[in-house]
Amino acid sequence: MAFSDTDVLTVYAPDYFASEWGPGPSIEAAFEKECDCDLQFETGDVLARIILEGSRTYADVVIGLNTDVTKKARETDLFAPHGQDYSKLTLPINWTDDVFLPFNYSHTAFIYNAEKLSNAPASFEELVSSKEKFSLVIQDPRSSISGLALILWIKAVYGDRAESAWEKLAPKILTVTRGWSESYGLFTEGEADMVLSYTTSPAYHIVAEGDRTKKALIFPEGHYLMMELAAKLEGTDNPELADDFLAFILTDTFQNLIPTGNWSLPAALPKSEWPKDFKELPLPSKVLFYSEDEAASLRDEAIEEWRRALSK
Repeated sequence: MAFSDTDVLTVYAPDYFASEWGPGPSIEAAFEKECDCDLQFETGDVLARIILEGSRTYADVVIGLNTDVTKKARETDLFAPHGQDYSKLTLPINWTDDVFLPFNYSHTAFIYNAEKLSNAPASFEELVSSKEKFSLVIQDPRSSISGLALILWIKAVYGDRAESAWEKLAPKILTVTRGWSESYGLFTEGEADMVLSYTTSPAYHIVAEGDRTKKALIFPEGHYLMMELAAKLEGTDNPELADDFLAFILTDTFQNLIPTGNWSLPAALPKSEWPKDFKELPLPSKVLFYSEDEAASLRDEAIEEWRRALSK
């Protein structure tokens, strides 16, 4: 690639992604080494900013959108085809979207401390129906992508019985937080038996803390798949550089930065090449997933079922 030092690629990303503990700084350094350009992350609520700015956006690329909001993003008509090769993807589902390109994934799960909870439920039904006084911390689906994933997960497992499942689960919910960080903090401080998070969350404790007590409950009913995606803006002033960045996402260099930079699974790296501690994580054999149209059509109904059940 032959770009001058003045070539700037502006990538909108969530706060966590470009923070010092996120994958952004390492990705920035690795890409700049290849492109001889200036990659600049601008952080915040990516979709909200894109919608607000419209065709006046400064972004060349966005990264960090998730599969439950792609319909809303697509309807802005601000994005262009990514032009990348799907065959490089190693996702647990087939992916053929020509606009949104996955870069990582995990599965929604409940995390518990195995030293403190010896009678952890073995299935979603056992969690919901058990008379045990489990305490859960979850996130609000109206403000949190993980909270939204939970209501879609329950909808996928229980269908028309979702509201009944919520009514049974409600007494076990200690609190509902606005976002994931607050929930997870309450759990690690010992305030709750379980927290809504992801199947890859234990990897952080293992790798960063040497702590193997935090585990994900793996349910036979299946787990809801969460993916994060990148996309190119139709109005980018640097289309070739944007294409180069999207191609970079699928390289081993980028993908190897995902597990311990983003604490998730790489979207284009076979399991044989994952870090050892990620290879050993228990993962669900059954994966649940809604297309963007299905997720959009179910969202309001599922939120209302959750709200009614928790308000009783």
